[in-house]
Amino acid sequence: MLDKIGIAKRIAQEVKDGMYINLGIGIPTLVANYIPKNINVVLQSENGLLGIGPFPTEEEVDPDLINAGKQTITMMPGSALFSSADSFGMIRGGKVNLTILGAMEVSENGDIANWKVPGKMVKGMGGAMDLVASAENIIVAMQHCSKEGASKLLKKCSLPITGLRCVKKIVSDLAVLDVLPSGGFRLLERAPGVSVEQIKNATEGKLVIEGDVPEMKLG
Repeated sequence: MLDKIGIAKRIAQEVKDGMYINLGIGIPTLVANYIPKNINVVLQSENGLLGIGPFPTEEEVDPDLINAGKQTITMMPGSALFSSADSFGMIRGGKVNLTILGAMEVSENGDIANWKVPGKMVKGMGGAMDLVASAENIIVAMQHCSKEGASKLLKKCSLPITGLRCVKKIVSDLAVLDVLPSGGFRLLERAPGVSVEQIKNATEGKLVIEGDVPEMKLG
């Protein structure tokens, strides 16, 4: 089973050279720390940053440099600061190649719910709806089950929807899965120490298993 850092490390393996990438709040922000050194990518934040680096050390912290989740960040050489209007123009214009988001629920059709639990105080939608509507590739970082043990990979989302049929891949604490265009989660990899049977039991939505499922390598 993976912890948050393990999920971030595995997602970092999906990053390709030259990509423009938006990292959502939570686990996705950790991905910046594990992008391979030989890969050149540009990280974007919807509050108006292009060229985000890894999280700062204590000596590097600048309280004026924050991402959309209000976490302090570093900036790479050649990075830029601009208005959130320009940032959303990039997002809506399809200039972001990969979006990595957290989620409360994902359905077998690739629907995502990640912004609101009815009856609980939330800060708002933020840029999530724009991101899921515009990104060509969306990877979700999430826990496979709730604290109560209920599956979060569902036949149909029960929480308010952020976007429909948009999620392409999921990296959970238990597995790596593709969302099939025809519907269903195709199991690609198992987390270290996790069995296929455990993943079956933790997945409410349609689970497609083809042949032997390898254990993921985190490097």
